[in-house]
Amino acid sequence: MSTYPIFRADHVGSFLRPHYLLTAREKFAAKEIDITQLRAIEDKAITEIVKFQEEVGIRSVTDGEFRRTYFHLDFLKQLGGVTTDAPKTIIDDNGNEKLLPPNIRVTGKVKHIQEIQVADFNYLKSQAAPSSVPKVAIPSPTMLHFRGGRHGIDEQAYPELDPDFYNDVAKAYAEELTALYAAGCRHVQMDDTNLAYLCDEKMREAARKRGDNPDDLPFKYAEFINKVVDLKPADLVLSIHLCRGNFKSTFAASGNYGPVAEALLSEMRLDGYFLEYDDERSGGFEPLRYLQKGKIAILGLISSKFPQLEDKDAIKRRIDEAAKFAPLEQLALSPQCGFSSTVHGNNVTVDDERAKLKLVVDIAHDVWGSDEIK
Repeated sequence: MSTYPIFRADHVGSFLRPHYLLTAREKFAAKEIDITQLRAIEDKAITEIVKFQEEVGIRSVTDGEFRRTYFHLDFLKQLGGVTTDAPKTIIDDNGNEKLLPPNIRVTGKVKHIQEIQVADFNYLKSQAAPSSVPKVAIPSPTMLHFRGGRHGIDEQAYPELDPDFYNDVAKAYAEELTALYAAGCRHVQMDDTNLAYLCDEKMREAARKRGDNPDDLPFKYAEFINKVVDLKPADLVLSIHLCRGNFKSTFAASGNYGPVAEALLSEMRLDGYFLEYDDERSGGFEPLRYLQKGKIAILGLISSKFPQLEDKDAIKRRIDEAAKFAPLEQLALSPQCGFSSTVHGNNVTVDDERAKLKLVVDIAHDVWGSDEIK
């Protein structure tokens, strides 16, 4: 099992969209420009964000998710047999705008009917320096189950979920991963809210009410993701990012990793785990004791939600605390999430993004002496 090209100083992937890109999206929605014109503007923005990452010292470069509106829906809706609705927002009791979970439904047999990320990856690769490694982020396959459970999956297409549903989804994902690998991609990160939500008692109770056992689901999802692992190219590095919600600097869930740690860190045969650890919502580092040899836990100790810059020495102390439960050589550092999981972006600036990523790079060099995991 290889952990390269995960780096000691890494990141989750999304960035604030520049104003001119947001304007172009509005014009496209109003049919004032066509898809070719929009894509040319996206290309310009991606060229700039790749240079931005490289200048700050990040070697695992992404396209900022600049071609997406939402981190998950833009991918999932391109799978055959999947239907998604446009998300809605509400104002909570504290006056914050929050994103309601969108409906993601399986309405037929799940199939890989077209290459989804390959053209985007090819452009990203063309803009990356030889010393950089272009990374692609896609939503986790668990999203096709967790949001609706059994009721969200058509019973005519799948009278029984196990094994047909899980096998079909794994095959569809593996076909996309194989196409990306053929294009030269060597690191794909799966973004997963569901495992993190299963750390929150409110979310666990909601799972119970729809007929799922929240104690069993993490192990079922480990089996599910391992089906993808079994079918992917052997030396394609596959990691996962656990997220508790990330919309305009708000979150959706809280809770320590205890309820999912064993399934996540011991059972899933993945190469890396991007874990949110920026505040008390994530609990302590004790669950890291389940981290298996040869795997990397990337500690999300830097907030991507708020502009305040963390204290370097305080972050180093937290890394020392984590190293009591997992070997230092199996740890790395990143922001806790992307800066813009949806097109709306968090309440930070481009300068905040730069300062936080530079802090990640500086701390990684201080702690490990290099950005590479060897």
